[in-house]
Amino acid sequence: MVQGDVARPASAKPPGLRRILGVGFGLAVIVGSTLGIGILRAPGLVAGQVSKPSIILALWLAGGLYTLLGAVCLAELGTMLPQAGGYYVYARRTFGDAVGFAVGWTDWITYCAVLGYVSIGIGEFTAVLLPSFAPLVKIVAVATLVGLVALQSAGLRVSSRFQEITTAVKFVAFLVVVLAALAFARGTPADAAVPAPAASLVGVVAALQLVIITYGGWQSALYFTEEDRDPNRNLPRSMIGGVASVIVVYLLVNFALLAVLPVPDLARSTLPAADAAQILLGRRGRQVITVLSLVSLPPLLNAIMMIGTRILFAMGRDGLLWRRTAEVTAGGAPVAATVVTTAVAVALIVTGTFQKLVAIASFLLVINYSVCCLALVVLRRREPQWVRPYRAWGYPWSAAVVLVGAAAFLVGAAVGDTVNAGAALALMAAGVAGRIVVVRLSRRRRA
Repeated sequence: MVQGDVARPASAKPPGLRRILGVGFGLAVIVGSTLGIGILRAPGLVAGQVSKPSIILALWLAGGLYTLLGAVCLAELGTMLPQAGGYYVYARRTFGDAVGFAVGWTDWITYCAVLGYVSIGIGEFTAVLLPSFAPLVKIVAVATLVGLVALQSAGLRVSSRFQEITTAVKFVAFLVVVLAALAFARGTPADAAVPAPAASLVGVVAALQLVIITYGGWQSALYFTEEDRDPNRNLPRSMIGGVASVIVVYLLVNFALLAVLPVPDLARSTLPAADAAQILLGRRGRQVITVLSLVSLPPLLNAIMMIGTRILFAMGRDGLLWRRTAEVTAGGAPVAATVVTTAVAVALIVTGTFQKLVAIASFLLVINYSVCCLALVVLRRREPQWVRPYRAWGYPWSAAVVLVGAAAFLVGAAVGDTVNAGAALALMAAGVAGRIVVVRLSRRRRA
């Protein structure tokens, strides 16, 4: 379905998404949307719950392996239904329009909120490096989003190449910083003399939740299967390779932090990477981490924008939203979907409401993820004859582990943060109710 750039007669089929992506982009979009500020902050929070280094590292590995199980389960759905839209596609195919709309709506609005959050982050880090920009944080955030619209409008080839290059730069930058920390930390005094208190079950569970949240973004390649040259081969490779790469980096980051900071200091730190860099490099250490944080954000922002537009594109094409969001340029860019997504993200930045949505985003993401894991089980039972180019490892046990883990996360989040959990459910219910109203009005018009 590759579209050229030559002029078409009026009767020609309108341009569609371009099938030009490969494993390189799949790896870039997963690593680019997962590896970021979270791993620079989360180790301190995890150490605050679990104070023994061996358990800290074990939890980061366990969270990575759990994420890998989720990746192999959803890779089956992605190769079964190689269509743009990700979670929305699987939920609608399995449970119908109402559930599909609810999943798609909440998935999209979550990505809009994260767009606002990341754009503000770019403005804040810019202000740290250039203090004169401090009063202009929101302006920098909005300008960044507008620039991203221009990038997306240039077409899929340009935006995908940008994703690959910036992710490669970010990955190398993380490795350089981590390896430098490990090299220079050899003379750092150890904290072995301080006995670590025994970890509680509550602390382990809370720490594991934090770890799993930090792995968020592993599902990104699912949204682009319709644009992949060979999704049957490339999607599993991208999902497994991308998650494995992130696991390695996360373990190295924690090794480096534990080599530099005593566990009590790590637990008290709100930005442990900056504290470790300051110990090793002095004042310049914090600047190094600020630059690293800033470098990590463009590929994350680009990936989120591309994902959000694919959700709108899919819902518009299926007639569940404004159909113009399914219009695509000759270069493969869903421009209307990009403009709508950007406009909502800008509105969230200006009003500050993105902060509330970010607070409930993790709950929404796990709900939608759980619906899709359940869809895997339902489709295996209901449609066993469906061609499955890739089958999940260890099914049904792998799916059972993923579903039990997701349920435990949701219960823990609901108990620990009732307000935001309730808001997440209300947002999802509003989507279902809105869809029902639209369908009834449409039927009345037809009648």
